Amino acid sequence: MKPLLVATILLVSAIAVRAVEFDKPVRLEAAGAAIRVESPGYAAPCWADIDGDGKKDLLVGQFNMGKIRVFKNLGDGKLAAGEWLKADGEVAQVPGVW
Repeated sequence: MKPLLVATILLVSAIAVRAVEFDKPVRLEAAGAAIRVESPGYAAPCWADIDGDGKKDLLVGQFNMGKIRVFKNLGDGKLAAGEWLKADGEVAQVPGVW
């Protein structure tokens, strides 16, 4: 009974899941230079309106020391040079759990 139930669930799941198509990758630039991440390169990018101007800014989390670089959205597809996210005037860091 259990193998049949598992097989049915897998079959239904496979039918329900459709292929996702992505656009071709693009290299993002800020202030005329390619956006790069620090070594070892495990980045965690996201878009959020961090300054409240109605435009989503690019935030890129860095594995190295848990810092976040903010690239402010200037409009027309342009981003400002990245600056470290700060809290109380100091570079903010997200503590690791490992």
